[in-house]
Amino acid sequence: MKIFSASQIKKWDAFTIAHEPVASIDLMERAATACCKWLIGKNFGTFHFRIFCGKGNNGGDGLAIARLLIEHQCLVTVYILEFGNIGTDDFQTNLERLHPLTTDIHFIQSTEFFPAINEADIIIDALFGTGINKPLEGTSKALVEYINQSISKIISIDLPSGLFADISSKSNSIIKANHTLSFQNYKLAFLLAENENYCGEIHLLHIGLHKNFEADEEAIFEGIDIELIKNIYKPRTKFAHKGTYGHAALLCGSYGMMGAAVLSAEACLRSGAGKLTVYIPTCGYHILQTTVPEAMCTVTGDEYLLSSPEIEKYDAVGIGPGIGLHPTHTTLLKDIFMNVNKPMVIDADALNIMAQHKKLLKSIPPLSIITPHPKEFERLFGKSENACLPDRQDFERIELALQKSKELNIYIILKGHHTFISTPEGKGFFNSTGNPGMATAGSGDVLTGILTGLLAQGYTPIEASLLSVYLHGSAGDLAASKMAIEAMIAGDIVSCIGDAFKQLYSTNV
Repeated sequence: MKIFSASQIKKWDAFTIAHEPVASIDLMERAATACCKWLIGKNFGTFHFRIFCGKGNNGGDGLAIARLLIEHQCLVTVYILEFGNIGTDDFQTNLERLHPLTTDIHFIQSTEFFPAINEADIIIDALFGTGINKPLEGTSKALVEYINQSISKIISIDLPSGLFADISSKSNSIIKANHTLSFQNYKLAFLLAENENYCGEIHLLHIGLHKNFEADEEAIFEGIDIELIKNIYKPRTKFAHKGTYGHAALLCGSYGMMGAAVLSAEACLRSGAGKLTVYIPTCGYHILQTTVPEAMCTVTGDEYLLSSPEIEKYDAVGIGPGIGLHPTHTTLLKDIFMNVNKPMVIDADALNIMAQHKKLLKSIPPLSIITPHPKEFERLFGKSENACLPDRQDFERIELALQKSKELNIYIILKGHHTFISTPEGKGFFNSTGNPGMATAGSGDVLTGILTGLLAQGYTPIEASLLSVYLHGSAGDLAASKMAIEAMIAGDIVSCIGDAFKQLYSTNV
């Protein structure tokens, strides 16, 4: 699913109008009908709807929704934000259509006209939608803040008013919706943590926008969905043997952190790698041989890794989980980067070592995959412009990730709720699976194992990146369905990798 900018969404509407063809007012009617169907389907029809409209096309949506709800015998009051200018053509048409059905239409010219709102009311926010390009001010800003003070349920149409679609909305006054009814595809604003408090639950309603536009229009960002994953996933062949699916190597673990090695090794094998050798210190030998008997072990160092003999012979290499921060690890990474002539996976403490010795970044094998969480990313590449507002850095961070992917010729998997993958080609992907229960120690180690296992099987770095984050999140979702998300641990994710693969089978039948 492509994630289009605000200007591209406008073009998509125009393309649909021109090529279906369909009149713009009829396309608006489709959107309003989809919203009305959702509202009635959620049993909101018995409540009093207070619909706040601007005079643009988002307001036109609101007027059309009001008319359709009245036709369903719902109690509806409409408020129009009035600045003395005429509305868009489609707004005016819907206003004319509404007048014969109700006189309960009010114009808000200043704060004195703000209505009383009851707790049981349903507020429909159709003030501005995607169209705004500057922060709200004056009466518009005051109205948004007034609506937010209510304890009524708020449902935004297209986009919470005051929220920009594809740039940061820091310091804006923004509607805090319980639900957002948006159309066709996700918008970038929906996928970033800084907007979590504004969008509520997001519901995509399909309104029949022309498919040819989506197929032909280029987009920087794309969502990772099941259709994309089905095109990547490679079912096993009947005459395969363990050599068919590669020999992976993981360098992980140290005294007190062998759990990271266990989780990563288990995940690597569960991802389908034919064979796995784990480089570990002596202190972890019995632990790994006991907990992951399917893995082979190469011992180097007593309490932490000292070297990587014959590392170049493996089909894929992953390093980082639980290796600790030791002075000799700088040389270890240099040697590995020099001897591994293929893309590899770099995570956890390996990233922190590179953050302390940034010259190592330029030595990473081309097309390798690094998997930082936000703090590790910050250590590697510096704080974003809005570092003093940690919940407002998301847009800057993804821009920096795209920049660094190009500069270093690597893939960056920036872990989070919608894990983001930046590519050397300048594209970005947001994952659609996963849940807050995965915010637990060891979850990243599991991802490293899956990535390394998929690379060993012959998936390209971009295929491995996309498939791994999807499977990782899907396994997390399956684990969450079996227990409370608060009770989830990383081992539960490993246990559900097989079920995540089964879901891929069912979609490929």
